Amino acid sequence: MDNIKALLPVIKAAMLDKKANQIRILDISKISSIADYFVITNGDNVNQVQAIVDGVEEALSKLGHHPRAIEGYRSAGWILMDYGDIVVNVFSKEDRLFFDLERIWKDGIPVDVDTDEVK
Repeated sequence: MDNIKALLPVIKAAMLDKKANQIRILDISKISSIADYFVITNGDNVNQVQAIVDGVEEALSKLGHHPRAIEGYRSAGWILMDYGDIVVNVFSKEDRLFFDLERIWKDGIPVDVDTDEVK
């Protein structure tokens, strides 16, 4: 898979498999140089947050994509997975509300990977 955008449905499916909540994908390529996409979700507890991260890592590793870094796994309040052009953010409910990445990156363009169209 040369097209990085083709990984977004894989990430979303892995998250859904672990019952992730409120998955949001933002195209930030026009407003940031750190990545092209942010994927944001949350789990209901520490075990679920870690399971979501494990599921994403497993699904992408099967396709030959490995994270450059994973930060915050032990505390599981906010786990960041750096895949270069895609940054996956998995939060606890409380930390998602506190950090509110959707507000910070409000100029990002929501991406609907189910239809492969930008909303």
